[in-house]
Amino acid sequence: MELLLVGLPGGWEWILLFMAVLLLFGGRKIPELMRGVGKGIREFNTARNQVKEELEKGMEESDSEAAESK
Repeated sequence: MELLLVGLPGGWEWILLFMAVLLLFGGRKIPELMRGVGKGIREFNTARNQVKEELEKGMEESDSEAAESK
């Protein structure tokens, strides 16, 4: 069985990717695209932090309920 190793693009690959994005979206659309990506990342991190806080809160509540029942 062959193992396929996929890594991050190297120097020339990044240049080719940048050129492809530039051709597809044009110079004027790239800042708008990056703003959208940044907003999406922020929303993802906010949602992740909220879920983490809710899980921690639930774990603390279950621990305190278990201690009270003893």
